[in-house]
Amino acid sequence: MAIVEVENLSISFKRYTSRFKQVNHQVISNLNVSIEAGEIVAVVGASGSGKSLLAHALLGILPIHANVSGTMTYKGEPLTAKRQGMLRGKEMSLVPQSVHFLDPLMKIGKQVRQSAKHHKAAFLQKKVFERYRLPVKTEKLYPFQLSGGMARRALLATAVVSEAELIIADEPTPGLDSAVIEEALTNLRELADNGSAILLITHDIEAALKIADKIAVFYAGTTVEVAPAVDFTGKGEMLRHPYSKALWRALPQNEFIPIPGAQPHPSELPPGCLFAPRCTIATSKCRHEQPTNRAVRNGMVRCFHAT
Repeated sequence: MAIVEVENLSISFKRYTSRFKQVNHQVISNLNVSIEAGEIVAVVGASGSGKSLLAHALLGILPIHANVSGTMTYKGEPLTAKRQGMLRGKEMSLVPQSVHFLDPLMKIGKQVRQSAKHHKAAFLQKKVFERYRLPVKTEKLYPFQLSGGMARRALLATAVVSEAELIIADEPTPGLDSAVIEEALTNLRELADNGSAILLITHDIEAALKIADKIAVFYAGTTVEVAPAVDFTGKGEMLRHPYSKALWRALPQNEFIPIPGAQPHPSELPPGCLFAPRCTIATSKCRHEQPTNRAVRNGMVRCFHAT
């Protein structure tokens, strides 16, 4: 059974024009992803593709004006607002993208210890601080006294001591040196190997491939492909979606081939396949019909032409 399963998730936000006309901006549409216990699923894609919104939807921390539809389950049971409140910070832990999630009025050590589930909180906090090279005095400091890198390590430490069954790591490595990044990734892998389900949201595909079991590729608010991490190799021959292949080949360490055009704004989504305006193999059908998810070669893809 999947620890988390998201099916046909759609999120829109109410906005008002200069003439006070209400409009809905669809920022996520028909998004699908699932995570098993002991598995790391890395979510990759351009900024604005819906990666962080997925994390906020799972935790129930979307803005009040968000309209949400679709199905989200945790251990087979619906993730209602009440259940999200009970699980958040306990069985579901977030390593947020912004260091502003730290409580500015609470010392770092106490914040980290609050996430621990048992009486060994102080011991666990000290051990994880050693692991992340945070000086002993850090536990007595407030967030404003930390550097950006130290604050990110403190956020990661909070998730590690929580021993949560679902850990959502939203861009957990920016601002860290290469040694600490390796350590952070290793620790996420260890948590998964001990049974936690990990949702890793990142722009760094290369880092994700070091520890992830699957890669979910997001584009313009939807999942275009979910593939085993081992499929990201060579020139992308094993990948299924044109965007996944283009994203892989655009990396500097690969062919560094830019993707023409730009990801559409939520207010200007095309009627058919969201990637069709930029796709070199798009047909009339692609431009007018939206492809559905289907299984292809031990993966999932949203494309009419994938084989």
